[in-house]
Amino acid sequence: MLTLFFLTASAQQQEKPLSLNEAISLSIQNSKQLKVSQAKVAAANASLKEANEKQLPDVKVSGSYLRLTQPNIDLKLGKSEGEGGGKGAGPEVNSAAYGIASVSVPIFAGMMIQSGKEAARYLEQAAKLDVDKDREDIMQNTIAAYSNLYKAQAAVVLMKENLKQSTQRVFDFTNLEKNGLLARNDLLKAELQQSNYELALMDAENSLKVASLNMNIMLGLPDNTPLALDTTVFATDNNVDARSAADFEQLAYHNRKDIAAVNARERAANAGVKGAKGEYYPAVAFTGGYVAAYIPNVVTITNAVNAGLGLKYNLSSLWKTGSKVAGAKAQLAQVQASEAQLTDAIHLDVYQSYENYLLSHKKMDTYVKAIEQSEENYRITKNKQVNNLATTTDLLDADVANLQSHLNYAFAKADALVAYKKLLKAAGVLDTNNK
Repeated sequence: MLTLFFLTASAQQQEKPLSLNEAISLSIQNSKQLKVSQAKVAAANASLKEANEKQLPDVKVSGSYLRLTQPNIDLKLGKSEGEGGGKGAGPEVNSAAYGIASVSVPIFAGMMIQSGKEAARYLEQAAKLDVDKDREDIMQNTIAAYSNLYKAQAAVVLMKENLKQSTQRVFDFTNLEKNGLLARNDLLKAELQQSNYELALMDAENSLKVASLNMNIMLGLPDNTPLALDTTVFATDNNVDARSAADFEQLAYHNRKDIAAVNARERAANAGVKGAKGEYYPAVAFTGGYVAAYIPNVVTITNAVNAGLGLKYNLSSLWKTGSKVAGAKAQLAQVQASEAQLTDAIHLDVYQSYENYLLSHKKMDTYVKAIEQSEENYRITKNKQVNNLATTTDLLDADVANLQSHLNYAFAKADALVAYKKLLKAAGVLDTNNK
C-alpha cells in the first residue's frame, strides 16, 4: 500500500510537457472570456432570426363561446308599418359562438423590415469579429504568461547555480580564515552574499509558483501541475523582420478584427437610420380572413372569406419620427467617431510595438556582449583575488555582475519573442502566423 502511495505521488508530480502552441490551444478552449463572447454571438444570431421573421405572414386565430341570459329581442325585419312586435316575440337565444382567422403579409413597411434585417446581419458580423479579436487577445496573453513562466524557471535555475557556487566559496573562505590566510571581514562578506542569494532564490521560487499557478488556471489544469516548457521557442537567430512599420500598419488596416467590427457596426448604424426614417411612410400589407358564427335559432355564418390590401399610417409619426431619426444619426456619429479613434490607436499600437520589437533585438546584442564581458571580468578578478591583487569585494561584485548578465540575457530572449508576437497582434496577423 505504501509503495502504491509513493508511486501515485510521484506520478502526480511528473512534469507535463507543454509547447507554446499547445498552451495557446488549451487557453482558448478554457477561456471564460471567449465563452462570454460566443454567447453574445448566439444572441446576435437570435436577433438576426427575429429580424428575418418580421417579413413572414402574421396569422391570428380567435374564437369564443358565450352563454347568454334570456334577452329581449325586438326584430323589425319583415314587419310592415303599424305592425307591432311585442317584446320577447323573437327566438330564444341563450348562447353564441364565433371564430375568426386572419392573415397579413407585409408588402411595404417603409423599408423598416429590410433595414432591421440589414442592421441585425451587420451586428452579427461584428459579434463574430469580436470573438476573433478576443481569441487574439487570449493568444497574446498566453504567450506573455508562457514567457513569464520561462523567465521564472530560468531565474530559479540561475539562482540555484550561483547559490551553489557561493556556498562553495564560503566553504573555501572558511578554511582560509581558519588557517589565517583570509581576513574575518572577507569571510563575512562572502557569507552575506550567500544569504542574499538565498533570499533571491526564495523570491524567484515564489515568482515561479505564482507564474505556474497563473498558467495552470489559463490552461484549465490542476493548480499544482508542474509544467516543462519547450525552451527552443525562445531560441533566436536574432534576425529582424525586414518589413517596415508602415508595412505592418497596412496589414493592420486590412486584418485587424476590431476595425472590421467597428466597420460592421457603422453599416448597422446606417441601416438603423434608414429604418428610423421608414416610420415616415405608410405600411401596406395583403390581408385575408375567415369568419364563422353560430347563434342558435338566429343565424349561422360559414365560408365568410375576405381578402384585400390593407393600408396603415400613423399620423403622429409626422412629429414623433424626427427624434428617432436624430437618435439613430447620433448613434451613427458615435460609431464613426469610435472608428476614427480606433484608427489613431492602431497607428500608435503598430509603431510602438515595432519600436519595442527593434529594441528587444538591440538589447539581445548588448546582453550577448555583456555575458562575454562579465564572464571574462569574473575570471580575471578571481585570479587577481587568489594572488591578492583584488579584494574580496571586487570578486563578489564581479560574481553579481556575471549573474545579472545571464539573467538579463535569459529574460531578453523571452521578451524578444513576446515583442514580436505583440507586433504581429498589432498588425492583426497573430492568429495567421500561429496556425
